[in-house]
This record gives sequence, C-alpha cells and structure tokens, in this order.
Amino acid sequence: MIVDYTKVDHIYIVCGKTDMRKSIDGLAAIVQGQFNLNVFDNCIFLFCGGSRNKYKALFWDGDGFMLLYKRIEGGKIQWPRSNREVRNISQRELRWLLEGLQIDQPKAIQNVAPAAFY
Repeated sequence: MIVDYTKVDHIYIVCGKTDMRKSIDGLAAIVQGQFNLNVFDNCIFLFCGGSRNKYKALFWDGDGFMLLYKRIEGGKIQWPRSNREVRNISQRELRWLLEGLQIDQPKAIQNVAPAAFY
C-alpha cells in the first residue's frame, strides 16, 4: 500500500537535521522520545538530512511501519532548519515543501472562515 497523504490526520515534519542512517526504530524513537507523539496514530512523520536532497517518511499502516525514502536529483528541499522541533503542516504546505518551495509562503492566499449572511 502506498500512503495517501490526503487521508492522514496530521503531517509532521521534524525541523532541523536528522541522521539519515536511522531506520524505523530510530526514527520512531525520535517521534516518541523527543516529541512525545504517538507513532501509531494516523500520521506521517517526515525527516530530512543535512544535504537537504533526501527525506524519509514514517507511517504506521495498521499492521506495520512503512518507511519511505526519496533522494531528489537536481534540487534541494527548503527544510526548516531554525529549531529542533516538530511542526504540524497542511497538505498544501507539504506539496510546497516537496516541490522545493518554502513552507512559509507569505504571499499565498490564506483560507478564511466565511462570515455569516444576514
């Protein structure tokens, strides 16, 4: 099964550099130990290394973990490097990130709640 990121409850990215030699157990330990999140929830957890041309995604699909790994050829991901934190992002922000754009797009039109009609 391939992960459909539109059907997950949350998408989390681990900001900063992650040792990309870590496998499922090591990445799950980061999620649970450092950020106190449940790796068995319906969430995708994303990690990026120092070169910013590779990322890993960890996902529990109900009977086991999936570890997805991608190496970008000819580009870099604009991964947030400022702090060592986990950040909950939207599907739109994920698309931006994986297309090589920054997550924070100040000129993007933001969703707003419509005002009630009278």
